[in-house]
Amino acid sequence: MIESELFSLVILPLLIFIARVIDVSMATIRTIFVVRGIKFLAAFIGFFEILIWLLAIGQIMANLTDPVNYIAYAGGFATGSYVGIILEDRLAIGDLLIRVMTTDKADEMSNELHKKGYKVIKTPATTNGDKIELIHIRIQRKELMKIIKTIKNHDPNAVYTVHDIREASDETSLQIEQKRYHRRIFDYIRRGK
Repeated sequence: MIESELFSLVILPLLIFIARVIDVSMATIRTIFVVRGIKFLAAFIGFFEILIWLLAIGQIMANLTDPVNYIAYAGGFATGSYVGIILEDRLAIGDLLIRVMTTDKADEMSNELHKKGYKVIKTPATTNGDKIELIHIRIQRKELMKIIKTIKNHDPNAVYTVHDIREASDETSLQIEQKRYHRRIFDYIRRGK
């Protein structure tokens, strides 16, 4: 009798909680892989994600009278969402495009980034009659904080935006895409002022 209560009140809810943490974490990472176009890995993760989910929901259905299982299921979902985001952030899969708007030290900043091996595109621009420089840097996601530190070291007042790159064929297409974003940024600045 005591073993039965221990199983139904502690062990089973714990197993359901752990299963949900794992399958929701996998779902978060799978979704990010789908968005980034990593098809095979997304499908592979999806297989195990749904297998684990079926095991967890099967235990809930077999034990519908026990509210502790519902709490474990919901708690596992919430925790799995959090864990999935942390895991994805640690994996740092993909490339980013950083767009920097600066008025000071654009040459020094772009030269330092170029010396570090980054492809840097620098474009003169104006906003509200003021001259600025736009700097575009394509990086791997894991390098983001290092690049932001470099930007702030050269110009603490620089404005930057960070964009995911799903695919880009070459520098020419990257430049075309950047011009499109320039127009959007400047249209936004004009409407906002």
